[in-house]
Amino acid sequence: MIEFTPEQIQDNWNELIKLIEDTFEGERKEKLLEMYKHFEDRMCVAPASGQEHFHLCTPGGYVKHILNIVHYSKEFHKIWKDNGAIVDNYTEEELVFAAMHHDLGKVGDLNDDHYIPNDSDWHIKNQGKYYVNNPELQFMTPPDRGIWILNQFGIKITMNEMIGIKLTDGMYDEANIQYLKAYAPEKKLKTNMPHVLHQADMTTTRIEYEDWVRDNTKEEIKVQGQVENIKKAVTMEETSEQLTQKSKDLFDELFGDK
Repeated sequence: MIEFTPEQIQDNWNELIKLIEDTFEGERKEKLLEMYKHFEDRMCVAPASGQEHFHLCTPGGYVKHILNIVHYSKEFHKIWKDNGAIVDNYTEEELVFAAMHHDLGKVGDLNDDHYIPNDSDWHIKNQGKYYVNNPELQFMTPPDRGIWILNQFGIKITMNEMIGIKLTDGMYDEANIQYLKAYAPEKKLKTNMPHVLHQADMTTTRIEYEDWVRDNTKEEIKVQGQVENIKKAVTMEETSEQLTQKSKDLFDELFGDK
């Protein structure tokens, strides 16, 4: 399981606040900073998902995921532009705003978290399900709850931003089919921003998943090496006292911190 240090969590939070200060201006910036101040204690340690093999299921995962998708949104915007796609009918501010808030609803509502720690050891051990959805919250999709939260802080959004927030998940959300599976020309999306956002989100979550795979592989190799050391220890010709002490030391090395 990927884990962030307290220092990394704080650095990521500072980077997110700097992104707001550098991207937005005037009353909009002030209201965004007010909203993020309200959510700071909860948001900076919120996970991005509830299961370890999903993306960044770890304290601090939400903020890191947001920073990642903002980065890849800018990268894909450039790719689309360089290849002749029309990208001049939305602004960089709109792109960044939608990327920043596509998962805002996963933080929860104004008072309570969306993800709460799972108290089932079986589900944690067998399914890697470290968090569950808070049953006390009114059900809403993350995009809908995110738009509602923005409204509570008086933060106006453009049509491009609203559609971008709603469609970042692509057709993984069935509600988006009528937007994305349109055959009549007049029903097709008027900008490419939702496509850019969806590609950025898919790339982000895939890379975050592969980071988890690499982290798990390293841990498995480490554990396997420790197991091999124990096997060697119990086959060595040592006195009973030496064997007992060495096996105990190796056992503590393997399991002592768990």
